[in-house]
Amino acid sequence: MLSLSFETLKSLLKSPKNVVIVPHINPDGDAIGSSLGLYHYLIQKGHSATIVVPNDYPSFLKWLPGTKEVLNFEFDSFVVQNVFDNADLVFTLDFNALHRCGNLKSVLEASTAPKIMIDHHQHPEAYAAYTYSDTDMGSTAEMIYHFMAQLGDLELLNKDIGMALYTGIMTDTASFRFPKTTATTHRVVAHLIEVGITHSEIHSLVYDANRFERIQLVGIALSNLRVLKPFNAAYITLSQDELDACNYQKGDTEGLVNYGLSVIGVKLAAIFIENSADEIIKISLRSKGAIDVNQIAREHFNGGGHVNAAGGKSDLSLAATVDLFKALVVNLDSDLE
Repeated sequence: MLSLSFETLKSLLKSPKNVVIVPHINPDGDAIGSSLGLYHYLIQKGHSATIVVPNDYPSFLKWLPGTKEVLNFEFDSFVVQNVFDNADLVFTLDFNALHRCGNLKSVLEASTAPKIMIDHHQHPEAYAAYTYSDTDMGSTAEMIYHFMAQLGDLELLNKDIGMALYTGIMTDTASFRFPKTTATTHRVVAHLIEVGITHSEIHSLVYDANRFERIQLVGIALSNLRVLKPFNAAYITLSQDELDACNYQKGDTEGLVNYGLSVIGVKLAAIFIENSADEIIKISLRSKGAIDVNQIAREHFNGGGHVNAAGGKSDLSLAATVDLFKALVVNLDSDLE
């Protein structure tokens, strides 16, 4: 869905603006990568740009150029409010519903600056003045590349933008494994390599810098993996005590749900992670084929995402949430065959 004219955006961005860039809560590689890619692009265009994250993000993303300039709303709420008060434009990236930006939602809603949504998730809300939504894209980072192309600015593509966009594309496509990785995706990546990124180094910085405690947590998650063989489904649980025992840090559970989906015969996988501070169970869902975990997340877990990858949360206990999932799996029996 495209409710913006790139000619209109060219006009909006023709003169210097104060721009705020906002990714979703608990930012992942695509959220941070697309935000930093857009940030470096706008700076080159002569704009004043500021990235505001709703909360902290994993340390394995903090090597990216520009991360030292990122504002964290949890720690810099007064500064963030001042940035929004002076904003001429607000870009919201990698989310399409305002509740996906946590406590920053009220600040976004109160801002009178025009909002521009760039996102690839299903069922976008109508909060933005301009919307660039494409659910066929594998990542928002790839959309930022096409955004630059549509504005005629690919000559501004440089190594800093390339590193950010490659990180977003790589992480949200699970290293180019997901079905929405297209020939165009690879052509985009080829261009990023041409401007100087070292793809193997980026992969290593993101995936090969594990703390010992994180490896231990992976072991616990695998020991907690359960397969519902009659239903071709699997799930992993992690309690707060298990997280605490491994000195959990943000990002430590990234990708663990995929272990369940890698089991032969499994078509639906979930991970349930207890968060005592927020009194919720965080949920990630993955599937193969036509099983729509976006619908499951939206209808039962106050979340959403894509057909084959979605997330949500539960206010029930860990055990009760697992029981609910098992009941849903039974109802999906015919789809899981």
